[in-house]
Amino acid sequence: MSIKSEAIWAPSPSTTRGQPTPISADPKGERLAYANNKSIFLRSIDNPSASTQYSGHTTATTVARFSPSGYYVASGDVSGTVRVWDCVGEGATKGEYHIIGGKINDLAWDGDSARIIAVGDGKEKYGHCITADSGNSVGEISGHSSQINSVSIRQHRPLRAMTGSDDTSLVFYHGAPFKFNTSIRKHQRFIYGVAFSPDGSSVVSVGADKQIFLYDGKTGEPKAEVGAGEHKGSIFGLSWSKDSRKFVTSSADQTIKIWDAEAGKSIQTWRMGEEGRVSIPDHQVGVVWPQGRSDGLIISLNLNGDLTYLSEGEASPRKVIHGHQKNITAMATSDTRESKPTLVTGSSDGRICNWDVPTGTGDYVDGEGHTNYVSSIVAAPRGIYSVGWDDSLRSMDASAKVFTGSAASTDGQPKGVAVTFDGLTVVTTHKSLQTFKDGQKQKEVQFKNTSPTTITADDYLVAVACDDGSLLILDPKTLETKRKVDPLGSMISALSLSPDGRHLAAGCSNGKISVFDTSNWEIVISRWSSHTARVTSISWNKGGTHALSGGLDTNVFVWSVKKPGMRVGKPNAHKDGVNGVAWVDDSTVASVGGDAAVKLWKVEALS
Repeated sequence: MSIKSEAIWAPSPSTTRGQPTPISADPKGERLAYANNKSIFLRSIDNPSASTQYSGHTTATTVARFSPSGYYVASGDVSGTVRVWDCVGEGATKGEYHIIGGKINDLAWDGDSARIIAVGDGKEKYGHCITADSGNSVGEISGHSSQINSVSIRQHRPLRAMTGSDDTSLVFYHGAPFKFNTSIRKHQRFIYGVAFSPDGSSVVSVGADKQIFLYDGKTGEPKAEVGAGEHKGSIFGLSWSKDSRKFVTSSADQTIKIWDAEAGKSIQTWRMGEEGRVSIPDHQVGVVWPQGRSDGLIISLNLNGDLTYLSEGEASPRKVIHGHQKNITAMATSDTRESKPTLVTGSSDGRICNWDVPTGTGDYVDGEGHTNYVSSIVAAPRGIYSVGWDDSLRSMDASAKVFTGSAASTDGQPKGVAVTFDGLTVVTTHKSLQTFKDGQKQKEVQFKNTSPTTITADDYLVAVACDDGSLLILDPKTLETKRKVDPLGSMISALSLSPDGRHLAAGCSNGKISVFDTSNWEIVISRWSSHTARVTSISWNKGGTHALSGGLDTNVFVWSVKKPGMRVGKPNAHKDGVNGVAWVDDSTVASVGGDAAVKLWKVEALS
């Protein structure tokens, strides 16, 4: 057997309300670079389902910028570290440099792809200029008394740089090496963005005061204020067109505007969200105008993480890319098509997405969903059911991508959900076991001296694991205990029944998986023990011949029932652990985890 990566469906960029989110495009206009959790994702613009992941950072990432050469990416994180890495080959790290004693807010490359200025919220200094290949100092970033939010470097000689800060000032630098030249105070509030035009003739600044100012690119002298009073909210994003005649801004007033730099006037405006209604998720916190393209494409990012594709001259967006921003905590597959199923995923912020497997596109499930951590999702012929830490059970139609019916209260924090073939939904909470039919509670069994941890079910049995290590086999109709299986020596953290009901796989917190014969409840396989941390999810293929598992050790394994000693694994499948696994078809498996990405793996030569 073998397993290899087939696809990475990237999450949306991480965003923070009231702060700009940098996104970058490569010189050819083919890929986006952005930060999510502890990873950097490079995502194809024309085929968003194709992406690569860089996971070299050990803390939450904040920004990523392509070099002008297109061969490298510089990325920063909250610890003040900048890493330079290859974005064409295998993603090898070229250099790791500690810049400041706090979060990196922005990065900029010079036109030779040789120097980098990194700025942010440091303790002793707020930025530094280094060489990309060695990290040697090539200038001093000074003149600010508060965190720097944005930096830009002129791409032509003579080299110039500009930074914008929370202290409401702009600092203009001459280089290289970069040295303080002058401080400019035009803004009244925080400055969120600065950008030199591609030809170096102009530089623009934007900020929380809703103002836009234009300066000379060589001297830093103020030239004009642009569009006074047009934006009604803080301006977070800024990007130039490749001809240096226009630039685009994005704002918390839910608008994206294109400006004529020479005339100082807005020439096109898009407003996101419903007309006349204030929508916080539609705050536009980042924008990029990819160079190297001829179609006038502009990509804007909202607070919800959605990437909106806009075209100059067109009134409506081309498309909107959806996805998760937070740790994906649950996943299930649903057979809604003849070819391949769809995947349904839930995350720690309550968001549920529906993924079309052939195209790799994700959409939000419409309707009133969860407001908190989604703890479990299960698919059944009648629909898909999910439970979350908002203490509710919800149902959805995967083909229509909509929640159905109303939420059912679980009277406690749900741990898991399972469905019998006749449509009975069984939910475990921290204190009880409850059954539901058509959204109405049917029965409830209280646990006094122990607490359920996970559950699985079919037409003939309900298997419930408890935190004392015990495994209870219940009748699905009466919820009476039919059998109590001897403890495995460690708490059971994952359960899964094979489709034919012959085997029950139980994964434990110590990383071991035991397989029971459901006819006599004897352990028939005890050799599946390659995980080194808690097993979080187990899934069987349709034939019941192979099982798939994921764990907190970041690994994914495929196991053979016929040959228990044979297994194939993928280490470091997900940064910060694997939370869910599922079979897509007989040769494709999916996994989700702490990096908020959905990954597909090709499994070959099953035996």
